[in-house]
Amino acid sequence: MTGSNLTPTKVIPIGTLPPPAFKDIIGQSPSMKKIFRVVEKVASSDTTILLNGETGTGKGLIARAIHECSPRRSKPFIQINCGATPEGLLESEFFGYRRGAFTGAVSDKPGKFEMAHGGTIFLDEIGDMSADLQVKVLRVLEEGEFERIGGHETIKSDARIIAATHRDLEEEVQKGRFREDLFYRLYVIPILLPSLRERRTDVPFLVAHFLAEFAQKNRKPLMRVAPEALQLLVNYTWPGNVRELRNLIERIVVLKEGDCLLPEDLPPKWIREVKPAALQSPAEPDPGAGLPFQTAVSEFEKALILQALEKTNWVKNRAAELLQIKRTTLVEKIKRYSIEKPTGES
Repeated sequence: MTGSNLTPTKVIPIGTLPPPAFKDIIGQSPSMKKIFRVVEKVASSDTTILLNGETGTGKGLIARAIHECSPRRSKPFIQINCGATPEGLLESEFFGYRRGAFTGAVSDKPGKFEMAHGGTIFLDEIGDMSADLQVKVLRVLEEGEFERIGGHETIKSDARIIAATHRDLEEEVQKGRFREDLFYRLYVIPILLPSLRERRTDVPFLVAHFLAEFAQKNRKPLMRVAPEALQLLVNYTWPGNVRELRNLIERIVVLKEGDCLLPEDLPPKWIREVKPAALQSPAEPDPGAGLPFQTAVSEFEKALILQALEKTNWVKNRAAELLQIKRTTLVEKIKRYSIEKPTGES
């Protein structure tokens, strides 16, 4: 049912949040819908939020969505990766410096906290900060003020703080690598992001989304997916989570010459891992287990229909043309999958 000229748009999660805030977050699974509801509740407050989840689960996207749904949306969203920034530069990146504070400081420079005034500062991988810097960040959280390096003027901070880490901060506290007082100051509203293997029903939606994204970016026709390949994609464990899936789809779209993604296009190493698991039939439902074959295919079909509807502003005739199916067939499938127009759409 997937025509080569179909270029669907982004899947917007069903809910009452403004679609632009979630334009890059693909998810229809119960665990992701729960995340959306939490974001809706916390966005309007200035409360500190701690995002926890494995690498590649989308912590940065959730942080930005919180900002975009908040009253601070018109102000800056400033992000800094505490793990990727050299330790010697991190303090000056946070707080800025005065001219002459050190060799090379030829002019005043504002820091991230100052730049985020009135908006949101996202401290990614906060678990990688040194003990000394943890003390200074704690002061900002508790007193809402700081000084630039080499400066004496106290600067008030009016920035909503969202922190994120892939580490277990409670364990880091027990091991003496993270300050307990900072942990509790951050741990006001914790949000745990599920790994991709814990929300396998979202894989078909993500595959459809990334195929469309990279087809458009590389000026190629939309690639179809063989059912057997889709089942392998769904049942893989994805240690790199959504980032790993995105990179894989991009690589396939760029390098593959055919118009259908086949099992042989997938990495042989993890195909050997997936096939035995895919053949298993556990007696009890297991959130970590793979999806049944037909379920995976149905979810992918639903994802394509949703994207076609979004692209055509929910005009069924145009959506059916994009999908290269009859309008009556599309209407039947919409009823079968209980697809409804997201709340808040015009």
